[in-house]
Amino acid sequence: MSAQKLSNRRILIVATDGFEQSELLVPQQELTDLGATVHVASPKSGSIKGWDHTDWGQSVKVDLALSDADATDYDALVLPGGQMNPDALRLEPDAIALIKAFAAAGKPVAAVCHAPWLLIDAGLVKGRKVTSWPSVRTDLANAGGEVVDESAVVDRGIITSRKPEDLHDFVAAIASQLA
Repeated sequence: MSAQKLSNRRILIVATDGFEQSELLVPQQELTDLGATVHVASPKSGSIKGWDHTDWGQSVKVDLALSDADATDYDALVLPGGQMNPDALRLEPDAIALIKAFAAAGKPVAAVCHAPWLLIDAGLVKGRKVTSWPSVRTDLANAGGEVVDESAVVDRGIITSRKPEDLHDFVAAIASQLA
């Protein structure tokens, strides 16, 4: 892909402490490499700490407060997984409202691993083809999703992916929706 494929595109990543490190850092880097401007929003200010497989990982700078994030300022939303991160964010009314605002505006919403939990809470799964980490699939099916086991799935603006090993396909799917 061309380094300028996503120039003039703005992408928001929403996360908090406990995000799976690679699921934030890889999309952040690859989308930036494609020319996008990528910001991180969080309910926490300063920085947030990643989870790297079995222990705490790197910290990532927070660019703006979740309460200040506005879907009209961005072209797509990325939701990293990890168990702790989406479980905490699904209790944040601002996070759910923001996800709904992106979807209502017809902008891509991309969720990987455990992050499709947030799509369930935002009411965006019913009638859509989706994928996730295996332990989340029953929740997706119970929410009315058509669950498949594929590296990246796109259905009417909702992009889902299974795990860190699928991140390149996940980013490619995001890029294809924005190109």
